[in-house]
Amino acid sequence: MIEVIEQGNLEGIQDLMEQLKIQADPNVQYEIAELLVNYGFLAEADQLFEHLQFLFPEETQLKIDRAVLLMDIGNEDEALEMFMSVRPDEPEYPQVLLALADYYQMQGLYEVAEQRINEALELLPTEPLLRFAKAELLLELGRLAEAARLYGELYEEQEEIAGIRLVERLAEVHRTGAAFEEALTYYLKALDYHVAPDLLFGAAYSAFQTQMYETAIKHLEELKEVDPDYFAAYLLLAESYAMQEENKKALEIIQEGIKRDEYDKELYLFAGKMALKNSLPKEAEQYLREAVALDGEYMEAILTLVSLLAQDERDEEVVELIEILRNDDFDWSTLSAFAAQSYDRLEDYNRAYEFYTLAYNDHKEDPAFLEKYAYFLIEDGKRGEAHEVVKRLVALQPDEPTWLDLLQTFE
Repeated sequence: MIEVIEQGNLEGIQDLMEQLKIQADPNVQYEIAELLVNYGFLAEADQLFEHLQFLFPEETQLKIDRAVLLMDIGNEDEALEMFMSVRPDEPEYPQVLLALADYYQMQGLYEVAEQRINEALELLPTEPLLRFAKAELLLELGRLAEAARLYGELYEEQEEIAGIRLVERLAEVHRTGAAFEEALTYYLKALDYHVAPDLLFGAAYSAFQTQMYETAIKHLEELKEVDPDYFAAYLLLAESYAMQEENKKALEIIQEGIKRDEYDKELYLFAGKMALKNSLPKEAEQYLREAVALDGEYMEAILTLVSLLAQDERDEEVVELIEILRNDDFDWSTLSAFAAQSYDRLEDYNRAYEFYTLAYNDHKEDPAFLEKYAYFLIEDGKRGEAHEVVKRLVALQPDEPTWLDLLQTFE
C-alpha cells in the first residue's frame, strides 16, 4: 500500500482500500491514513478515519484527526459538529480549541480565534504549540510587540517549533515592525543555519534600511547567485549601488533586472532615473515611457518623464502627454505647472492661464512657480491677480529684494 501511495496510483489505492480495512491492524490503518493525508489523498484518508471511528467511536483523538481532515476537504459543518462533541474536561480539548482558532483565523474572525487560543492557554499555559499559535495570530494582526515577546520567549527555550525556526520568525516580526537593526541580527543568525532566498533578501533589506549598503550588496549578490529569478533583488541591489554613488553599476543591475522581469514598472522607473544620473537622457526617456506604458497612471514615472521633457523645452510633447492623461480622466495638479509653462512658451495663453490657475493651490509655497505665474499675469494684463501672487512671494521671502522691487511696481 505504501508503495502504491508513493507512486500516486489512485486506482491502486482504491483497489487496496477495502482489503486494508478488513485485514490491517488499526494502528497500521491509522499510519496509512496519515500517509494518505501527507500525499494529498484526502478523500481516501477520510475513508480510513471514518472506518476507524466506526471501530472506536469513543476515541477522542480520532474525532479530532478526522475533523481537521474534514476542514481541509471543505466539509466544515460536520467538522465543527465533531469538534463540539469533545468535552472540555477531556485532555484532548486544547487540541480542539487550537483547531477552532485556526479555522476562525482563516475565516478572518480574529477576535474569536484569539479567544479560543486564550482558552487553550488557560488549560495549558506553558504549551509551546499554543504559545506559538498565539504569536502567529498576533503577527498576522500586526500586534508586533506582543508577537515578538512570545517568539522571543519560545526562542529561549527551543530553536524550532512546528518545523519553523524561531529565529526566522523573530527576524520577520522585527523587520515588519521597522526594527531593522534587530531584524538584521536575527537574519544573520538564521543564515548561519541555512541559506535561503527569502532570508538573504530579508537581511539585505534590513541592512539597506540601516544604511549598511555594503552588507546589503553582499547578500543581494549572493541572492542573485542562489536564485537569479528572485526579481525583487534587482531593484534593491541597484538602489544599494546608487546609495554608494556607483551609478553605472546601478544602471547595469537594473538593466539585468529588466531582462529577467520585463513587466515591472518600478524597474523601468529606476532605470530611467539611473540613466539620467549617467547622462543618458535618450535612454532615460525610453525607460520612463516603458514605465508609463505599463501603468498609465504611474504618477512618479509620469512626473519624471514630463519633467525631463519640460527641461528640454519639448513643449508640444509635454502638452500632448498631459492632454492625453486628462482625456483619460487622470487629473493630477502637480502636472499643471508643467502644462502652464509649456502652453505659455507655445503662446497659447488661454490654456496657460487655465493651468496656472489649477496649479496655484499646490504650488503657492514654491517661489520659482510663483515668479513665473506673476510675470505671466502681468504680461497677460491681469495685474490684480499678479499683485496677489507677488504679495505671496514677499510673504514667503520677505528679505528677497527682487520680490520687494516687483511689489513696488503695483504701488
